[in-house]
Amino acid sequence: MSFVNILNHLSWEDTKASILAKTARDVERALSRPVGKLSLEDFQALISPVAQNHLEQLAALSHARTVERFGYTQQMFAPLYLSNACSNICTYCGFSANNKIPRKILNEAEIGQELDAVKALGMDHVLFVTGEANLRVGVPYLSRAFELAREKFSSMSMEVQPMEQDSYETLMQSGLSAVLVYQETYNRESYAKYHPKGMKSNFNYRLETPDRLGRAGMKKIGMGALYGLDDWRTDSFMVATHLRYMEQTYWKTKYSLSFPRIRPHEGEFEPVSVMTDRDLVQLICAYRMLSAEVELSMSTRERPIFRDHAYKLGITTLSAGSKTNPGGYAVDPQTLEQFEISDERSPAEVATMLKAGGYDVVWKDWDSTYDGFYRSNATAAKCC
Repeated sequence: MSFVNILNHLSWEDTKASILAKTARDVERALSRPVGKLSLEDFQALISPVAQNHLEQLAALSHARTVERFGYTQQMFAPLYLSNACSNICTYCGFSANNKIPRKILNEAEIGQELDAVKALGMDHVLFVTGEANLRVGVPYLSRAFELAREKFSSMSMEVQPMEQDSYETLMQSGLSAVLVYQETYNRESYAKYHPKGMKSNFNYRLETPDRLGRAGMKKIGMGALYGLDDWRTDSFMVATHLRYMEQTYWKTKYSLSFPRIRPHEGEFEPVSVMTDRDLVQLICAYRMLSAEVELSMSTRERPIFRDHAYKLGITTLSAGSKTNPGGYAVDPQTLEQFEISDERSPAEVATMLKAGGYDVVWKDWDSTYDGFYRSNATAAKCC
């Protein structure tokens, strides 16, 4: 069994209608649930339109539960793009194979330069990102990248093409501890429209990737949707259902969720569903109410003023100083970005903002120091 079996029994339109039909009483009932007792039906209520009238209470509860579990601490990381080569056509992505852009795959010397540049930012965790080109940027290439990074960083993760279970097991031996894989949208019809060609067009194979990761024993799995491709509330419920399934099935693994919203890029895709800042706050808080353990990550896609306020409401992880192009830190800053960032502040500037708000900063991945973050009294551990 995999999550495909569960999704096959969920109707997109019925789910959407159920969310829109939720009442104020449904929201109040969900808000009264003890920690760990929120049902998926309750989650629907918390992401419903009527829940916006309860946003202040929802935010307060989310903040309190985040502090109780993670303390006044934020983890920071930076992505390192190894390649923009891609074999897929994705209508919303700057790296799409049909976009006529210069392609670049970093060699070993260039990877070393980029690693040094990211390390100089203060980071002790690095996220490797590539386009999806398994033949050119496959397991041997990634294994070597992890070997180079292992000398400089305490933890390493990746966001690349979906792989087979044995490939993940091989990369774990090279130092890989976490994998991010987003379904983009859980609506099969929309997914087919956005992914007309390439391995990524196989909806079920991508959807089963977290299952393969769970069976491989991956320490942490990152999941989510790309908001702007379809109705954000319905996609969010599908993500929540997927998370609940993963937490119950592969309970030894830790999980993270991200909230990427469509940003400008080569190709000029316009989102078909707009998620406002208020919507995003609502969703962050709803996920925190659903799971006290899940890590919630916010990227530099978001504006500085929004990040400066929203992180306190449930976020545990922030990217900073991000470059979304291969070689962007030191080798070749002029290569095409996958998407434009909004928060261009350096990690030091973001850290200063966090410390001014009473938060400590973790420069390595949560997973490498996870046991140090159980709180008994909402005070942050001085771990770094």
